Amino acid sequence: MTNNRPDLPKTMRAIVCHGPQDYRLERLPVPSPGHGEVLTRIRYAGICASDLKCYLGAPMFWGTGQAPGGYCQPPITAGHEFIAEVVSLGEGAGLKYGFEIGDRVISEQIVPCRQCRFCRNGQHWMCDINDVYGFRQNTPGAWADYMLFPANAINYKVPDTIPLDHATFIEPLACAIHAVQQGNIQLDDTVVIAGCGPLGLGMVAAARLKGAARIIAVDLHDDRLAAARKVGADIGLNPGKCDVVAEVKGVTEGYGCDVYIEATGSPSGVTQGLEMVRKLGTFVEFSVFTQSASVDWTIIGDRKELTIKGSHLSPHCYPIAIRMLEQQLLPMEEIMTHRISLEDFKSGIQMVKDGASSVKVIFDLTLGAQQIR
Repeated sequence: MTNNRPDLPKTMRAIVCHGPQDYRLERLPVPSPGHGEVLTRIRYAGICASDLKCYLGAPMFWGTGQAPGGYCQPPITAGHEFIAEVVSLGEGAGLKYGFEIGDRVISEQIVPCRQCRFCRNGQHWMCDINDVYGFRQNTPGAWADYMLFPANAINYKVPDTIPLDHATFIEPLACAIHAVQQGNIQLDDTVVIAGCGPLGLGMVAAARLKGAARIIAVDLHDDRLAAARKVGADIGLNPGKCDVVAEVKGVTEGYGCDVYIEATGSPSGVTQGLEMVRKLGTFVEFSVFTQSASVDWTIIGDRKELTIKGSHLSPHCYPIAIRMLEQQLLPMEEIMTHRISLEDFKSGIQMVKDGASSVKVIFDLTLGAQQIR
């Protein structure tokens, strides 16, 4: 028994990944929610850097000769950044989540299996099944008119006080918050955040909330450095115009930064960080890479005795991200730079790839919408 709106169409638009650089706009059946499931209408959906890297064929998603098989399972509807509206509730779902038809909602990007070692230990973001929306067969994503939240999903209501398009930023902001938490920032720390795309800007804002004494943003684009200053960075450095390692050491009595968060996705960002961080400092690796990064591990061990932390997804961070957006702690109108239709997905992916004229590119699902019953 489901509770739903009577005007639901039978089919929907969806951008389906069939392989690297083989994404197609197709028409698929609108799913029907089963027990504990929630059917939503997508209002806005974002294009993430990881979506771009999957599109381009990064080994993490597609595997390599030495490690065949990545975690993308085509054909699959792409997309994991979104804001949605409840249109149908499977049996028990309304009571389980406190949802009603018309609620604005979001779902964590990973749907835990609840059975593996990590899920049993309360570490759902490391679930062995790894059902992330937009990549796995069990979890079709948000680049579509409608999307189903499975029964195991972790879902949240989104307050009306957040502009609907801004709510698309909840997922990337939550990931940024987790990366900052991994840095264990102290009140007198100098923190460097390398890479000031949407995620890096979120990291700057979160690091400011953690009370860092000094935040240094590093990026090759001066407009992004300007945005980072508005979010809370004290200093912006462009590696194309200065020796950023020397600059950081210059403001830290020659020691280097206490915490370095790598969000560039470039191997040079790794080597730069290892040289920039002080002895006994903390290096947080966030990025998904399209190529391997080779480093001198002597720096990590014998030279500096560094703490190396990874950052994956956004455990327990969605409520914090929602609160930060409610408090208007980020210049969202400058972050959400482009709104396009699903039909223009190729140009949107290209904009994210170019990176020069855009910060955050999102799909507006009201543009070009055609409902067929």
